[in-house]
Amino acid sequence: MPSILLRRISIPLLAALAAAPALADTLTYRNSRFGTTITFPAELFEQRMEPPANGDGMTWTSAGGASLAVYGANNALRLDPEELANQVAAGGGVEITYRRVGSNWVVLSGFEDGLIFYQRFEFGADDVIHGLLLKYPEAQRSIFDPLIADIAGSLGGP
Repeated sequence: MPSILLRRISIPLLAALAAAPALADTLTYRNSRFGTTITFPAELFEQRMEPPANGDGMTWTSAGGASLAVYGANNALRLDPEELANQVAAGGGVEITYRRVGSNWVVLSGFEDGLIFYQRFEFGADDVIHGLLLKYPEAQRSIFDPLIADIAGSLGGP
């Protein structure tokens, strides 16, 4: 009798495991200047770009044309989330198709220079804004769209 019960539990469990996507190796980046952190699948971005001289962040690119920029910035103008969203939208060159503003965060998404973009800002301590900007070709939508929530959810800092 125990073997029948074991088979009844094992078969659905094995089926669920087989249907789950393979987990990728992840990379966690932490910016030493602002404490901005993010975790993302390492194999998606093969090229780490040269860090900027001011130490505000890092950018990674892929051979397929995608890029991920992660950075921190001083909120020198003391913008609130709504004001920041308006400022980014007014910058021109972007078609915003999704916009959400919370009490301490902003998400914007749409198209820029023929690429899909996803941008998230988190307002942190000491008037620091933590940000990420993910861009990718529409042909890679099936790769990146399912990962955005996990990548964006990992953005943080003090």
